[in-house]
Amino acid sequence: MKNFITTQDWSMQDLQAILDYAKNLKKNKFQDLLKNKSVALLFFNPSMRTKVSFELGIQELGGYAVVLHPGSDAWPIEFEPAVTMNENPEEHIKEVAKVLSNYCDLIAVRAFPKFINLDEDFEDRVINSFAQYATVPIVNMETITHPCQELAHILTLQENLGNLRGKNYLLTWTYHPKPLNTAVANSSILIASKFGMNVKLLCPSPDYNLHEKYLEQAKKNCEENETEFSITHDIDQAYSGSDIVYAKSWGSLKYYGDAEKESIERHKNKHFIVDEEKMKKTNNAIFSHCLPLRRNVKATDGVMDADYCVAIQEASNRKHVQKSLLTNLLKGK
Repeated sequence: MKNFITTQDWSMQDLQAILDYAKNLKKNKFQDLLKNKSVALLFFNPSMRTKVSFELGIQELGGYAVVLHPGSDAWPIEFEPAVTMNENPEEHIKEVAKVLSNYCDLIAVRAFPKFINLDEDFEDRVINSFAQYATVPIVNMETITHPCQELAHILTLQENLGNLRGKNYLLTWTYHPKPLNTAVANSSILIASKFGMNVKLLCPSPDYNLHEKYLEQAKKNCEENETEFSITHDIDQAYSGSDIVYAKSWGSLKYYGDAEKESIERHKNKHFIVDEEKMKKTNNAIFSHCLPLRRNVKATDGVMDADYCVAIQEASNRKHVQKSLLTNLLKGK
C-alpha cells in the first residue's frame, strides 16, 4: 500500500506516469475507474479548489466522495498519544483511521499547521497519524506540503514549456497581510528540483528562508540532477534569466508563533509584489500561482491578466492529476 503524503517519497518516473495518465483523463473525462470505490475527504481547514476538484474528479470516475469536516459535521479528533481525553476531542485518531479504513477505499486529509509550535507543526502529525493507523492509502490535500498542487504545477509547466530539464525556475516570496502556511512554497522547490530545473528561492531576508528540511531536500534533488539550487534576497538578480516565476506568500519561521513581531517584518516588504517590470527582467517567463491570490497585493492586474499567466490552467489541472493519482493508488484494490 502506498500513500501520497509527499512527492519526495515518489520517483520522478512514477510521478511522470501519473502526469502522463492525467493527460489521457483530461481528454477522456468520464471513466469507470473508481466504480464502487469510496473516498473519505477530511477537511480540517477551508477549501475551494481542492474540495471541488476532488469531489468532481471522483464523481467523473464513477466513485463516491464522503466529505467530512471534523469538529463541525464530524466529531473532533484527538491526535496526542497516550492522552487522557477530558478536553474537546470526542474520539482518537486510532479509532477514526481504522473505522474509515473499513468504510472507504482511500482517505484524503487537509490539515494546516496551527502556527504555534514550529517543531510540532513540521512533524505533520495529523496526516502522519492517519498514515500510521489507517489500512487504506492516504492522500495529502495540503498540510505542511501540498503535493497535489505540485502535480498540477508540473503538468501545467510541461504543457507550456515541454521538457523542463535545465529550465531556470524562480520561487518568489510575495507580501500578504497575514502570515501564511509554507506548504506550497515547500512543495514548489521540491517538485521543481526533482524535475531537473535550476531552482532559485527569492525572499526578503534569511528570516524568510524556508524550513531547513525542505531546503536540504531540494538541494539534494538538484545535486542528483546536476542542476543548481540557490537562495537570494536580490530582486533584480532573481528575476534575471528566469523561465518560470512562481509566487507564494508565507510567514517568517524566525518569528513563528509571534504574529506581532512577524507582522512588523512582513509589512516592510510590499515591494516584492510580482509586477510587469519584474517580469520584463525574465527570459519571457511564464507566471503562475496556486490561488487564491489577492490582486495588486501579491501580483498586479497586469501580471494576472497577461498571456504568460497560467494560474487558471494550473488550477484546472488539479482535477486531472488528482483523478490520475487516485486511479494509481487504488489500482488492483
